Amino acid sequence: MSAYPKSVCVYCGSRDGNAPEYAQAAHDTGHMLATNGWRLVYGAGDVGLMGRVANSVQKAGGKTFGVIPTHLMEWEVGKRDLDNFVITETMHERKKVMFMNADAVVVLPGGAGSLDEFFEALTWRQLRLHNKPLILLNIDGFWDPLCDLLQHVVDSGFAGDDILSFVQVAEDVADLETKLKASL
Repeated sequence: MSAYPKSVCVYCGSRDGNAPEYAQAAHDTGHMLATNGWRLVYGAGDVGLMGRVANSVQKAGGKTFGVIPTHLMEWEVGKRDLDNFVITETMHERKKVMFMNADAVVVLPGGAGSLDEFFEALTWRQLRLHNKPLILLNIDGFWDPLCDLLQHVVDSGFAGDDILSFVQVAEDVADLETKLKASL
């Protein structure tokens, strides 16, 4: 049992992206998690949106749990000043430890790694391996193409409509907070 009431796994970019709204959303997400007493579980990097979320949580007095594989320690600048800092051997272990230590999953804008993490969590949900909330933070419509793709998968007969119900979409951090409060 976790020492914290609830933990939220945040998947997001190790880059900031091109729009300043992404960095602001990462900062605001971290602050929101801390003020609600929810522990951040994330990839333990100190770069890009990952670093912004973690630094914001810490500045607001929140708790952090980071997981990073050895091969990314230098590239993602492993953030060793976290409350919990776990180093794994592989990416697969990283994802498993992050997911198993979270009560909900939130996906901010990101690249291939964030998509990989999202789809793994979604697949596990589809297979009934968990029922954790899975929320896309859709800043400036960033995830609209992904939502369209999921609808296309359903429309093409490769998944049932239920897959769409496994994913919630939050349009901003206030909406994300509301959805997390209702889900946790």
